[in-house]
Amino acid sequence: MKYILNKKYWAPIAFLGMMVFSMLFTACDNNDSNGKAITISRVFLEDINSTVPDREVTFARLGQVIRIEGSGFTGLKKVYINGYSTYFNVVFVSDNSMLINVSADTPTIEADPSVRNTIRFVNDSNETTFSFEIRSSKPVIDRISNTMPNPGETITVEGSGLTEVNKVVFPGNVEVTTGITSDPDGEFFTVTVPNGVSDNGGSIFVQSSNGGAYSPAYFNFKKGVLINFDGQGSQGSWDRPTMILPTDIESASLGTGNTSQGKYVPHHPARMPAFDTKSRQSEVWTAGTGSDNWRTQLTPYIPASTPLDKVALQFEIYVPDAWKDSGYLKMCMVNNFNGGEWAGAVYNYIPWLVEGKSVAFQTTGWTTVTIPLNKFYAWSKEAFTFETVLAYREAATYQNFGIYFENSDVKMKDVLGTASEVEFPAKATSVKVYTDNWRIVSLDTPVYNDFN
Repeated sequence: MKYILNKKYWAPIAFLGMMVFSMLFTACDNNDSNGKAITISRVFLEDINSTVPDREVTFARLGQVIRIEGSGFTGLKKVYINGYSTYFNVVFVSDNSMLINVSADTPTIEADPSVRNTIRFVNDSNETTFSFEIRSSKPVIDRISNTMPNPGETITVEGSGLTEVNKVVFPGNVEVTTGITSDPDGEFFTVTVPNGVSDNGGSIFVQSSNGGAYSPAYFNFKKGVLINFDGQGSQGSWDRPTMILPTDIESASLGTGNTSQGKYVPHHPARMPAFDTKSRQSEVWTAGTGSDNWRTQLTPYIPASTPLDKVALQFEIYVPDAWKDSGYLKMCMVNNFNGGEWAGAVYNYIPWLVEGKSVAFQTTGWTTVTIPLNKFYAWSKEAFTFETVLAYREAATYQNFGIYFENSDVKMKDVLGTASEVEFPAKATSVKVYTDNWRIVSLDTPVYNDFN
C-alpha cells in the first residue's frame, strides 16, 4: 500500500516535533520488538494556526494532525483509525506520546460500525482500542430550497458534509430533532418546518455527525419584505400596455410541496397574448417614491456598511411548465430602464441558462431565488457596500423596484462580459412564471466553532 503524507502537514509536524517533543524523543526503530501494554490517556489537536495550537479534543477531522498521550508506544507496529491502517512516522513516536495524521482516506460514516470512531494500536504482544470520534470535513450549507415556507412544509437544505443530521434549530430557537432525512453523501437533508419560527428571521443551525453549521441569516426574514402582494409593501402601476396591474395579481393555490402564499405575480397575465421577441414584455413595480424607504426599513437589520456581497435580493418563483431557450426576468433597482439592458443597476435572471447551455427550468412548488446585490451589473466590478445601493435609490427620481419579463436575444458575451459568439435567439413564448415575497436579506453567516 502506498502512503502519502500531505505536504502541508510537514511544516506543523516539524515545528511541533521540535517544540513539544524535543525533551521526549529517544531513538526508535520500527523493528523494535518491544511489546509493552499500551494505554491511551488523552488526544490533542495540533494546529499552529489556532490560538490554542495544542488543544485537548474528543474528535478530529480528516486531514488533521493529532497528538496522542499514553504509554507503551515504543515498538508500535500498526495504528488503525476507523479500521483504516494509518501511516505514522516513528520519528514522532516516544513511549508516552506520538503524532499521527488522520488520512483523508479514512472512512467515516461508511466505516464498519464495530470500528467506527475508534483508534486501534497494535504492537508485537499487545493491542488496545480507544474510542475517539472521527469526522469528515466541516458541514457547510450552500442553499435552502425555500427560505420563507409555510409551517408544516418540507424544505431541502443543500451543501456538503451534512451527514446524519440530528438537529435543526430555526430562528426563534425552535428545535426539530425528528423527521430529518439525510443524504448518505451529505449533500442535502430534508426537514419539516415547525410552527413558531420567528418573523425576525435569521440563520438556521444544524447539528450533524460532522459537527455544526449555520446558514446565512436569510431564513424567514419578513422584516426585509419589499412587497408580498398581501398587504406588506405597496404595488405601483400606471398606464402602459406592458404594465401588470393590481387586477392582474392572482391568488389561486399553486404548487406542490411548497405552495403559494395568498397573492402573487403572474409575469405573463392571462389577458396578455403570447410574448413576441422583444425586450419589455411585462413589468411589475413597487409603489416607489414616498412609499419605499429601504434605509428606514432595512438598516436596523442590515447595516449600510455591510459589504454588498453579503446582501441579496430574494423571492420565491414558481414555473409549472418547462422554461428554456427564451425569456428572462430583469431586476430593476429603480424605474429608469427601457428594457434590454446588460449594464447599470439591473440584473437579468436566466434560470434556464446553465454553463452556457439551455436547460429546461421547472419547479413543482415555490422555490427561493437568491441574487447577491453585487451581481447587479453596476456594482459587479468593484467592492461596494449596501450604502451605495441605498444612496443610488435615494438619488433616483422614481424609486420603484421592479421586475420585467424580457424576451430578447441572449448573447453570451453579455452574460459573461467577455468575447463570445454564442447566442440564444429569442422565440415567441407563453411560458408561465410567477414570483412572490420580494425581499432584501442578509447573507451574513455566523461562524461555528468546533470548540465553543
